[in-house]
Amino acid sequence: MKSEIITIDNHENGFSQAVKEAQKVAAYTELNAKDSLHLQLCTEEVLSLVRSITGEIKASFWIETEGRQYDLHVSTKTAMDMEKRSLLLSVATSRKNEAAKSFIGMLRDVFEETMVVEVKQGNNDTPSKVLGDLADHVIVCTDAEWDGYEQSTLKKLADVIKVSIRGGMVDLTVSKKFA
Repeated sequence: MKSEIITIDNHENGFSQAVKEAQKVAAYTELNAKDSLHLQLCTEEVLSLVRSITGEIKASFWIETEGRQYDLHVSTKTAMDMEKRSLLLSVATSRKNEAAKSFIGMLRDVFEETMVVEVKQGNNDTPSKVLGDLADHVIVCTDAEWDGYEQSTLKKLADVIKVSIRGGMVDLTVSKKFA
């Protein structure tokens, strides 16, 4: 079974619909109350994780089930840099790019890895206090600021987390098998 595809953005549009979709899937597949809460928590954490790493987000979210296996999917396009790539791959259970399985995939991955830009956290003439007050200024979270809460919670709840990066497209799949 495949759930409806929910569009998520960084203005929190779609977040509550995604949680409601997880509730509908749990009810339809007759998960008990505890497992239903785990599915909802996984949904919230995967969406928060993708948003905290990629910053701006316009993503698609859906759930696929087969038997007692639940796969939560998030697919988004982002401006990829070395830091984002590293953070995304650190989330994966294997710590590897799932898109680099075949020989051609590995070549493409090496090529794309050399092409991503390194973010320079350098000298900005505008003070950060002023930038924070600007309406359209996006505050980017650095490694020191990102606490990894979503990542640690998700790794405890999920059985397998797969990250596939191809160009600027990121596909994150969180798998959980309920007893």
